[in-house]
Amino acid sequence: MSARLDAFSSPAFGKVFKHIIAAGKVLADSTLPTATQELVKLRASQINGCGFCTDMHSKDAAAGETSVRLNLVAAWREATVFTEAERAALELTEQGTRIADAAGGVTDEAWANAAKHYDEEQLAALVCGIALINAFNRANVIIQQPAGDYQPGQFA
Repeated sequence: MSARLDAFSSPAFGKVFKHIIAAGKVLADSTLPTATQELVKLRASQINGCGFCTDMHSKDAAAGETSVRLNLVAAWREATVFTEAERAALELTEQGTRIADAAGGVTDEAWANAAKHYDEEQLAALVCGIALINAFNRANVIIQQPAGDYQPGQFA
């Protein structure tokens, strides 16, 4: 399988994604825990069916995560391996990613639950992180970027 478009050599992709990547680096330096950031990226990528990003973020997260936690991200509600704060972030991620599925968007309850665990700057990082991974997912799904060959840290 090959991508419909070579994103890595496209000048337009390069210019746009340079800025999105820079925004991601700002978030990486935030006080939102790195583990939470990776769980959010992985869960949104699973929901969006983005094989490329699911591959990338499962491998990048593997450096600091157990295989049990990685394997249970999609079933986080039933899993006992996530903290209450991580659960709140995953709920916000799901609702923020599935905006089109619910007329009301993100519920007040999901927001309040996240706000119990994260300060305002961490919430800002969480919201921006959800938005950024959704942008990456959509682009990769549209061009059918193949998955499986990503090497951890490949784009660092």
